[in-house]
Amino acid sequence: MSALELAPIGRVRGTVRLPGSKSISNRTLLLAALADGDTRVRDVLESDDTGYMLDALRALGVEVIDEGGGTLLVRGTGGALPVRKADLFLGNAGTAFRPLTAVLAIAGGEYRLTGVPRMYERPIGDLVDALRAIGARIDYLGSEGFPPLQIHASRIEPEGAVRIRGTVSSQYLTGLLMALPLTGRARVVEVEGELISRPYVEITLNTMRRFGVEVERLDWTRFRVPAARYRSPGEIFVEGDASSASYFLAAGAISGLTGGGPVRVEGVGRSSIQGDVRFAEVLERMGAHVTMGENWIEATAGADAARSGKLVALDADLNHVPDAAMTAAVAALFADGTSTLRNIASWRVKETDRIAAMATELRKLGASVVEGADYLRITPPAGSRLTPHAAIDTYDDHRMAMCFSLAALGGVPVRINDPECVRKTFPDYFRVLGSISESHP
Repeated sequence: MSALELAPIGRVRGTVRLPGSKSISNRTLLLAALADGDTRVRDVLESDDTGYMLDALRALGVEVIDEGGGTLLVRGTGGALPVRKADLFLGNAGTAFRPLTAVLAIAGGEYRLTGVPRMYERPIGDLVDALRAIGARIDYLGSEGFPPLQIHASRIEPEGAVRIRGTVSSQYLTGLLMALPLTGRARVVEVEGELISRPYVEITLNTMRRFGVEVERLDWTRFRVPAARYRSPGEIFVEGDASSASYFLAAGAISGLTGGGPVRVEGVGRSSIQGDVRFAEVLERMGAHVTMGENWIEATAGADAARSGKLVALDADLNHVPDAAMTAAVAALFADGTSTLRNIASWRVKETDRIAAMATELRKLGASVVEGADYLRITPPAGSRLTPHAAIDTYDDHRMAMCFSLAALGGVPVRINDPECVRKTFPDYFRVLGSISESHP
């Protein structure tokens, strides 16, 4: 396993142009493939996860032309995928596996969906149950309730509500919503239990709207999907990744404690459709000074935080920013007391068990951490002195690698194991971080 030795970072300052959003890229590519007409998709994220989606679409007979510079021309199939039998390997890409499961269950073919071992530990039973209830035929090829899957041609029931649990992953609902227009019938989706990660469902609804399908949402418990076909918008731009913005904004706030910052990110701002843009509000609660335009956000330490040399400890429900919340956990190392991150149970079924992983790695840096079923309680080390030369394991999880790079702002060298895992969403992350960093004196 490779490792990256990060030298202590003295200050960060500058501007970062964000890569495209993984969530928006994969949703857009799939809907472009299902639409009537061709779609030119610009600023597509180039990463492992989007690569798995593109490989799958091409295996299903969708013509995708790479025009260079992050622009792809996708020739729509009008909802009728040309290939009706395929084996699809989807790595650990939940944004590809879950929506494709729903779409292919309705497509009327024979499909085998596989991935890496971690994908086989990520539950999918709620989505499969919902699809089976309307007539889909899906078999588990391993453990019940988990991938890999074999999908068979089936007859989907023409009427009746579709019910799905919302308490484990919003990707199940996303998959259903994106797939149901392919039935040619209006349907109602009923969500059982509290729907988590609602901002990601908003991304789904917004993307569907851009392809001509307007879903009516009723209090997050019912969704009316019309009998409508996807239609190409002709050209569509993928906005920058708001989750990736969190690392640089937090770096600006932390660096501002010692005279650094500000850091500006470009590609997201007030006009963003991503929920993780609200991480800016989390930083403000921690004492950061944040400014925002339509397509940019800038952060440094607020005046009070800069005077004290510490961020403000946080106690907050972060269900609305589940990915960016990991960045808040590392920022808590620079706070003036104990921080509690609540309602983050979805971390348990991500690329790794992020609650357990974060607790383990934060302790390596000297923090005291209490791990609960759906929360973390983090107390910075005594004197706020981080443990030097901590070897951070990343669990093949891109966000573990990126958020723990911020520990180098504590004036200590940090070792990041398996740094290549950032290829999932941000292959150039460490180069970009270096471009705005000054070495610690």
